[in-house]
Amino acid sequence: MWARQILLGIIGLSSGMLVASGLFSFITGLGVISDFADRTHTGEHVLLYEDAVAAGGILGNLFFIFQPHIAGAGWLLPVFGLLAGVFTGCWAMALAEMLDVFPIFVRRAKLIRCIPWVILGTAIGKCAGSLLFFYQRWGR
Repeated sequence: MWARQILLGIIGLSSGMLVASGLFSFITGLGVISDFADRTHTGEHVLLYEDAVAAGGILGNLFFIFQPHIAGAGWLLPVFGLLAGVFTGCWAMALAEMLDVFPIFVRRAKLIRCIPWVILGTAIGKCAGSLLFFYQRWGR
């Protein structure tokens, strides 16, 4: 019986590591991390940024699985939500940029001077939609 539990544990751990490494490779392949490093002129720290993303994913999974009690979590939760939202938004924008969504849209809509306003409007719309969703779901 214990041999079966050990085998299932090894299979589960290996599967989790495989999926996580695939996700981190996808994030790195999208160019989100290198794009951040390029825009902040800190390209020499790209490996540190990639390690931080991997550590964040690992710690996030550990917190999700074990759910430890964190003192002062009431004020940390909005900060985490903001940072996770910024990261997810940048990830979505990098995926859209990689798929050439913006150049095709700009060419078809014949936008020339208003591109920053379109991007800002998209970001504000995503933020307002998220706030409305969470307010309706938990605000009652």
